[in-house]
Amino acid sequence: MNVIAPVMRDIASLRADFPILSQTVRGKPLVFLDSAASAMKPRVVIDAMVTAMETQYANIHRGAHWMSERTTEAFEATRDSVARLMNARSRDEIVFTRNSTEAINLIAHSYGRGILKPGQAVVISEMEHHSNIVPWQMLRDAHGIELRVAAVTDAGELDFDSLAGHLADGKVGLVAITHMSNVLGTYTLAERIIALAHAHGAKVMLDGSQAIVHRRIDVQALDVDFYVWTGHKLYGPTGIGVLYGKAELLEAMPPWMGGGDMISSVSFERSTWARVPHKFEAGTPAILEGIGLNAAIGYVESIGYEAIAAHEAVLTEHALAKVSAVEGVSVIGRAQDRGGVISFTVAGAHAHDVATLLDRSGIAVRAGHHCAEPLMRRLGLDSTARASFGLYTTVAEIDVLAESLGRIRAFFA
Repeated sequence: MNVIAPVMRDIASLRADFPILSQTVRGKPLVFLDSAASAMKPRVVIDAMVTAMETQYANIHRGAHWMSERTTEAFEATRDSVARLMNARSRDEIVFTRNSTEAINLIAHSYGRGILKPGQAVVISEMEHHSNIVPWQMLRDAHGIELRVAAVTDAGELDFDSLAGHLADGKVGLVAITHMSNVLGTYTLAERIIALAHAHGAKVMLDGSQAIVHRRIDVQALDVDFYVWTGHKLYGPTGIGVLYGKAELLEAMPPWMGGGDMISSVSFERSTWARVPHKFEAGTPAILEGIGLNAAIGYVESIGYEAIAAHEAVLTEHALAKVSAVEGVSVIGRAQDRGGVISFTVAGAHAHDVATLLDRSGIAVRAGHHCAEPLMRRLGLDSTARASFGLYTTVAEIDVLAESLGRIRAFFA
């Protein structure tokens, strides 16, 4: 594994850590600009999972033999790494899920039904991913919770007047908002959101699926109540996600799934629950994926968030300038603070056609509504193409994207 600081100093050797990036597509170098959907995996993550399968694999938490004990230690070491990464007060505030979606559903079910009362409200925003909309609709329909939606400005930023208006009557029990938009790249002002919500007696959940990839997250400094993210965007495997929750909230919440490993005792008359965090982790977890996530965290930490953020700031500024300069191409959103996610349209072309033509040049981007249909409607669009960057993305790749967009625009014009 290469330790690069700053990232820009030796991007070529860093890219060599990712075997998949050496591929060619139709005889052209792969230009992967879809990291917001799922990031590529460094060799250290691949090797950690293969080694675990080849040398120590067993089920965890319940075996008496040495192999189970070693695997348990390796899996639980990831909880320590996550707690350190987020600056949680305790490893017991870290709950493993399959992904951000499951983490949000856990909160909606356990906190929503177990703590919130009918007649209270949950506030989301117009820029949410479907995974931070649908669970709250289900809670509304099943539990009598009111669902309120804070507006987004034309620039693609959270409208704080709208948020404050929704909080004013004191009925809001939870504010659930993205920390970084997967469509616009907008960073929401997390500290301001949390302070405003707490002043009105509401708890806050931040969806950090995108944000934790690009910036250091300190849950204590934020004073956030819940924070969720997913491993596969942070250069780890799929099937493993994280829910951070303040200890006192997790203790008060009932479990949301029953089964093995989340119990203290079971009889036909009654069952009692394991202590937090295990009462929320029913059944065999994603063992190998957890071990892989630990390797991914180590990899990111070895490079350093400061170096990653500096590199991606250069990429984003360059991309905004280059893509916006292509005639007929419009970048969506004008947030003052944004990360390496750029959505755009090409005049006269559907986003899917744009993505298909880019693919023929070896360029991978996303096209569609990006699981954010309400935001698309707010923007007056049905779809966009989206380029998103990782720590392995280069300025040269963005130049290739801009040149290809110029040819596509000329074709449709």
